Amino acid sequence: MSDIEIARKAKIKHIKEIASKLSLSEENLRPYGHHIAKIDMNSINKLPNKNSKLILVTAITPTPAGEGKTTTSVGLSDGLCKIGKQSIVCLREPSLGPSFGMKGGAAGGGYAQVIPMEHINLHFTGDFHAITSANNLLASLIDNHIYWGNKLGIDARRVIWKRCLDLNDRALREITANLGGISNGYPRTDGFNITVASEVMAIFCLADDLKDLERRLGNITIAYTKDKKPIFAKDLKAEGPMTVLLKQALMPNLVQTLENNPAIIHGGPFANIAHGCNSVIATKTSLKISDYVVTEAGFGADLGAEKFLNIKCRKADLTPDAVVVVATIRALKMHGGISKENLNKENILAVKEGFSNLSRHVNNIRKFGLPVIVAINHFVADTDNEMKTLQDECKKIDVKAVICKHWSKGGEGTIELANEIVNLTEQDNSFKCLYEDKMSLFDKIEKIAKEIYDAQDIIADKKIRDQLKLFEDNGYGEFPICVAKTQYSFSTDPTSKGAPSGHSIPIREVRLSSGAEFIVVVCGEIMTMPGLPSVPAANSIRLNDNGEIEGLF
Repeated sequence: MSDIEIARKAKIKHIKEIASKLSLSEENLRPYGHHIAKIDMNSINKLPNKNSKLILVTAITPTPAGEGKTTTSVGLSDGLCKIGKQSIVCLREPSLGPSFGMKGGAAGGGYAQVIPMEHINLHFTGDFHAITSANNLLASLIDNHIYWGNKLGIDARRVIWKRCLDLNDRALREITANLGGISNGYPRTDGFNITVASEVMAIFCLADDLKDLERRLGNITIAYTKDKKPIFAKDLKAEGPMTVLLKQALMPNLVQTLENNPAIIHGGPFANIAHGCNSVIATKTSLKISDYVVTEAGFGADLGAEKFLNIKCRKADLTPDAVVVVATIRALKMHGGISKENLNKENILAVKEGFSNLSRHVNNIRKFGLPVIVAINHFVADTDNEMKTLQDECKKIDVKAVICKHWSKGGEGTIELANEIVNLTEQDNSFKCLYEDKMSLFDKIEKIAKEIYDAQDIIADKKIRDQLKLFEDNGYGEFPICVAKTQYSFSTDPTSKGAPSGHSIPIREVRLSSGAEFIVVVCGEIMTMPGLPSVPAANSIRLNDNGEIEGLF
């Protein structure tokens, strides 16, 4: 059966039953129908902290063959429940961009899914629409201020705040706004980001509560005057109405897995162009109401995990207890030079060649002082020889590799992994961020490039270096770094598979996110507003005669 067929046959329970597994009452919920609810923040804030275990799921560098972080996260949480542990999976909300662009829905797969998957992938509780609206409210307030006399002296050429939309639309990357005469305002160049790359999304996912959200929104740098004095959102009194738009959205969303175990899905920045983690509020809520929390970070460990550890954990004072690196035989063979068409043929040599990618990611996680395990996400074409080869290669670098069959068996297929995770989380760890706050911004970038990407150097012209120095002079020198880079390689060349070394990382642009409190470093050709492929996933999405959605999954 297809993923959607499996999901439709599932016996979904009322959300009150799922909440009861977490000792949450009906009064703690804000229902969205029978199977989705938001968790009331006021009631959560009153709960004491538990000695819960936080498990991060990350992966090797993604390929078209698939890795399965979300599927493994769901499967592991179900597996922990199978062995008698109280567990919750904590995920990001899917964006409409990839849903209608490259890959369709993102709610797990096979028998390791979160449901109701159509709702989760399409609009859900409206969080992304609230974030989009808040972002664009700020944009409209900027143009309105300029129109009505511009008391703040905003230089229309130096407005840096962009509008956003949660769809892939390359035509909106650079636009000219306010055309049509005097009554429509002053013409200026503008542009759109995809919503998941908006600073509002980053702030939403890093805020501790409503007051922190409002503070961060007010600190957004929106423009500069002609003498380059910064203008902030609070100068337009924008933080109040933006917070109002986000008030309901900030409550985390409770759903369930196919095995009727709890799942929280909240926030969703991409990891290639943003910081790639679900909300701090969702994670901290999960840690208060469950003994084990399984969460994921987007794309490979060089992007998602690095940002989870260096940005989210730093800002939210979180300490993971264990890390799972997901790999597939298929993907490793692609990293070993095999084409997608030949992945179903046994190829021991390609597995060994592609192992360099997995090894790099495992070693990178160890640089943070964390215990790590490899989850082999099993595909039906994987041979026993290939899996044994991978496990033997893992032994050489002293990491255990567990075969996981959650796609076909659900939680039953991750019992071994779940038991290993319980043991790992009982071990002491020496978690530390990769770099110190007081390092210079340039040195932080260089540290990531050399330690995580194994680059020889970074290429940054005088303009970039001067901009970094200006950020430091303005009091932003202790901010962490958020790298925007292709997800398909350790380098900035998406075709360079495996574990490239000795390359250079070219920095195209640096951006201040003064509300989110990090510096965005744009590398190579990566875009913060993606485009659609030649044949978008949207072409296959429709309603059938029964009114059911087809083609999304």
